[in-house]
Amino acid sequence: MEGAQGKASVLSGRAGRWAAIVLAVATGTAVALEAYAVAAVPFALAVVLWALYHIESLLLAVVALTPLSITLKESDFNLGLSLPGEVLLAGLTFFALVRFLHQGRVPWPILKQPLTVVILLQLVWMAFTVLFSEMPLVSFKAVLSRLWFLVPMYFMLGTAFERPWARQLVFPLYAFSLAVAALWTLYVHSQYGFSKETSTWVMFPLYKEHTVYGMALAFVFPWSVWALTRPQSLFSRLVHLGLWSLLTVALVFSYTRAAWLSLAAAGAVYLVFAWRISARQIALIALLGLGALWATQDQWIRVFTKNDTVSSDNFSEHIQSASNISTDASNLERLNRWASALRMWQERPHTGWGLGTYQFQYAPFQHSSQLTIISTNAGDLGNAHSEYIGPLAEQGWPGLVLVAALLFVLFRTGSRAYRRMPQGEDRSVLLVAILGLVTYWVHGVLNNFLDLDKGAVLVWMSAALVAWADRREG
Repeated sequence: MEGAQGKASVLSGRAGRWAAIVLAVATGTAVALEAYAVAAVPFALAVVLWALYHIESLLLAVVALTPLSITLKESDFNLGLSLPGEVLLAGLTFFALVRFLHQGRVPWPILKQPLTVVILLQLVWMAFTVLFSEMPLVSFKAVLSRLWFLVPMYFMLGTAFERPWARQLVFPLYAFSLAVAALWTLYVHSQYGFSKETSTWVMFPLYKEHTVYGMALAFVFPWSVWALTRPQSLFSRLVHLGLWSLLTVALVFSYTRAAWLSLAAAGAVYLVFAWRISARQIALIALLGLGALWATQDQWIRVFTKNDTVSSDNFSEHIQSASNISTDASNLERLNRWASALRMWQERPHTGWGLGTYQFQYAPFQHSSQLTIISTNAGDLGNAHSEYIGPLAEQGWPGLVLVAALLFVLFRTGSRAYRRMPQGEDRSVLLVAILGLVTYWVHGVLNNFLDLDKGAVLVWMSAALVAWADRREG
């Protein structure tokens, strides 16, 4: 206690006031002289002090800042930096390293969990493939960015979840910040008549484009439904009704078909939990479904090839265009990217081309017959558009195997912990985390966002919740 009081006294009373005055004058002078790097020093010092005195609240502050962080594009290194979110994440990772070197404490309970083992195996394989990467510097930076997402949002936040208030605040902090981003996006979008054409960029620079924005909306949507329907005061219900309504409108006008489909999948998974459908029953349903698809494959092929409805402002047509693989440019370009990724994998099947290199290397692997009006050879219009095929091209077959292992362990661990956990708020928060992860990994068939803070923060904080629940019920 005395040590804590001694620390507090350094920044209290007259010394604290003088320190604040000096920092204010220094910051004002730096801004006046346009020395912005110097002006950032006081904020950096404040963050360091915050980390020293209350690391848990700083982690949650980063979660809240993520939807409002500004996206910067840096094509030279395939690293779309987000400020201040990613800078804080990188700083927290460095802080964790320094603290480990100083104290030597290792979070053994987390490290021993199967989920953590798979995550670490993924990270080790990513680092190993840097040695064989076509662009080692790009791959090294991509591994670093994965590291600074994982350390704060999975390991550090996973420890912070031992405190009930951290578990209760993590989703509302992201959701209400996302609501602010949605309000701004809808305001900008309204100036263009909410058209489908402008929906792809009106959220920039808060979100890079509409698919990552739609992913985030879909991810937190299950939480907004639960927050609205749980027992609460009239005022709280009205607040959550407003939030749910805003997120619904934003999701509709994001024109993100994959996000809409992912919510349907999350709804189906919710019914599995609500109706207590067993794994054996799920397997039986899956086998029957696959059998039905196989038996009717000719009809489905005709549906896909004869559908010429393209994406548009008409929501009915926009949904129908999801199965158009004959004329819809967006769908055809995904097929082009996937085919290119498979050809890249065939050339380097074991170690791939290196993490983060796909967009710089896939151009020669495109076939002229598969090019679309939005195809490019410049490496400036995104990646493989898949959380499954992308790792195959960049990390070889072990990359895809590790993704499959992650999904199996993640959802098996989450469902087991949910069944064991007693009724209560923690159980509900675990369920919405699982449903959010369902939306992400279903969306991941068509897009990939784990290299962006907007997606990585949601995925790894939810995985940390699953890991915490597993430790509690293990």
